[in-house]
Amino acid sequence: ITLSLEFGQKTVLIGPNGAGKTTLLMAIAGFARGTGTIHINGLELNKKNLKSVRAMLGCCLENPDDQLFMPRLRDDIAFGPLNMGLPPEQIDDRVKEALSTVGLADKADKAPHHLSAGQKRAAAIATLLSMSPKIITFDEPDGSLDPRNRNILIDLLKKLPQTLVVATCNMNFAYAVADRIILVDQGRIIADGLPQTIMCNRDLMVEHGLEVPILPA
Repeated sequence: ITLSLEFGQKTVLIGPNGAGKTTLLMAIAGFARGTGTIHINGLELNKKNLKSVRAMLGCCLENPDDQLFMPRLRDDIAFGPLNMGLPPEQIDDRVKEALSTVGLADKADKAPHHLSAGQKRAAAIATLLSMSPKIITFDEPDGSLDPRNRNILIDLLKKLPQTLVVATCNMNFAYAVADRIILVDQGRIIADGLPQTIMCNRDLMVEHGLEVPILPA
């Protein structure tokens, strides 16, 4: 695979199960290695630069419970900035801003395991926003969400200023979020372009085991 991603762009990876979407996300974050090179904001992804790269890049995992483990939600959001060595006042400001951005300002003192599925997904995103990343990757972020919470997530992702790289098997979700679609299959890029160009090509989508999204009226 050879590609470049632009800052601020919302890129969505689509493809059948086992196509390589998650592996690509893991490679971008430095959790999987192969041949070739990866550069993030001009830095080559290697052992020497790994810490600097991960300061710029946040990974939102498929299961938000893997990112929420503290007694109170505010403690989860503060965990990253605390480990960055930020002063208490700045940490408090970042926690408030992150929770406000995802619509959970009134849930700061709630136990994360008492949140709904949609709230947990928003909370997991807030744990990343508090560290001010330039890039955020998402692996199947709409999984387990009902239609209402999925629409809330779509609105949230569309308003985030960060570069987003999203992997999903939900074609309607992909079409709603993406500025750019990359169709991956068998570890290769099959198509790369605008959502309406790729996802409305019925023959292409069917050939790779994908549904054509239901377009808004």
